[in-house]
Amino acid sequence: MTSEILLAAGLAAEKKSAEVTDWAARIGWLVGLALFVALVYWLMREGWKWRGTLQGDLPELPTVPDDPGPARLSMSGRYHGSTTAGQWLDRIVAHGLGTRSRVELTLTDAGLDVVRPGATDFFVPREALREAVLGKGIAGKVLTEGGLLVVTWAHGERLIDSGFRSDHAAEHTDWVDAINSMINKTETEGAR
Repeated sequence: MTSEILLAAGLAAEKKSAEVTDWAARIGWLVGLALFVALVYWLMREGWKWRGTLQGDLPELPTVPDDPGPARLSMSGRYHGSTTAGQWLDRIVAHGLGTRSRVELTLTDAGLDVVRPGATDFFVPREALREAVLGKGIAGKVLTEGGLLVVTWAHGERLIDSGFRSDHAAEHTDWVDAINSMINKTETEGAR
């Protein structure tokens, strides 16, 4: 019996309790992860600022004329950004064109008025309008086919695509027709 007691005592001595959590190591890993995330965020922000610096040659955005005329069409929705024409991933960030926001669009005989609460408003003169099409993506935002109104316009030496999505997607076709007919009318008047 004594040997059984000694054997049981030896087995009991060999059993270890569960490891206690090493809080210092865990906190160290969390702090390290937080610093890594902060570094990545800072690098992305610096990249955004650098892109704006590279696009510093872009002139100031036009403002609405004193008398733009009556509204031909108006729409509320989302502004998804502007890119170099034909390059839907080359986002333009200068002058706030890269900032996504709500938008109120108004098409007049003078051009396209883009009002963005919380971001820089701008105006695209009628003479600067080049084309309007239905697209599916711009500046990293991909939607269904025809889910995006893409307006191409000239600003300085650049052609720019700006992407808009109406709260009512059925309006997009009317906008494409109205802008393209306005462009064709301008070209016809200029040829005279």
